[in-house]
Amino acid sequence: DWAAPGGKKKCSLCTKILEKMKAMVGTDPDEAAIAAALDKGCRGLGKILGRFCKWMVKKKQDQIMQALQDDEEPRDTCAALRFCKG
Repeated sequence: DWAAPGGKKKCSLCTKILEKMKAMVGTDPDEAAIAAALDKGCRGLGKILGRFCKWMVKKKQDQIMQALQDDEEPRDTCAALRFCKG
């Protein structure tokens, strides 16, 4: 179950996914750029990472969108989402 607490693996998966999305949206993204990144960002990540990505986007979409708009560090966002220890 992805939602189980703890685990360094989830932290690194989350960080990798958000780094990719952050690179896709650039420094001053609009809603459309963020929506496109959320839609396309999970593609080409491989089976496990891709599945985790889709699940994460579905569950945490609002928080991820906000983080991308605010240009937050992926690691900080993943800590806020409780995938990484703060």
